[in-house]
Amino acid sequence: MLENKFKQLLAKASISLSEQQIQQLLAYVALLDKWNKAYNLTSIRDPKDMLIKHIMDSLVVAEHLKGQHYIDVGTGPGLPGMVLAIALPDTEFVLLDSLGKRVTFLKQVKHELGLKNVTPVQSRVEEYQPSVKLDGVLSRAFASIDDMLHWCAHLIDQDGRFIALKGQYPEQELAHLPDGFSFEQNIELRVPELEGERHLIILKKD
Repeated sequence: MLENKFKQLLAKASISLSEQQIQQLLAYVALLDKWNKAYNLTSIRDPKDMLIKHIMDSLVVAEHLKGQHYIDVGTGPGLPGMVLAIALPDTEFVLLDSLGKRVTFLKQVKHELGLKNVTPVQSRVEEYQPSVKLDGVLSRAFASIDDMLHWCAHLIDQDGRFIALKGQYPEQELAHLPDGFSFEQNIELRVPELEGERHLIILKKD
């Protein structure tokens, strides 16, 4: 059963969620699975794989987020933003994507799960202007670090952070950061039952 599997994964990662949060995340997986058939939102088809490669992979980031306002750029079907919004109900997330079908899906998830801290937005990232001061820009499989900084520079000031979820440590990308930005921290993430490395790269404006 999916619920038992999910609870085992959470225990392995030492992540504690309320029963409501667990049910919301399982409902999100069910919606992703259902909509995926028509909308092709993710190449991962098996809900059990979604739990590991999407849900757990996003959840391990939650403890590293400080502040109240984040934007997830190129969120796709809501990864990691939707998952983090469920895990961190007191933090606000803008989920930004340029594709209408993905934003339609995100609005449906928000409605069905009763989430108050999620704002799905259809826009190109370079055209989006935040209405509040953002603490961080999240990106997962969205673009190179260079592109992320270039397109998202206007979203935060010196106090905010760029947070990129990466597989292998992006040594080459970090060796050639554009002027005006600097590397702050690398956090190695442990995702139960996921093969390969996961890194959280944190960057800031100079």
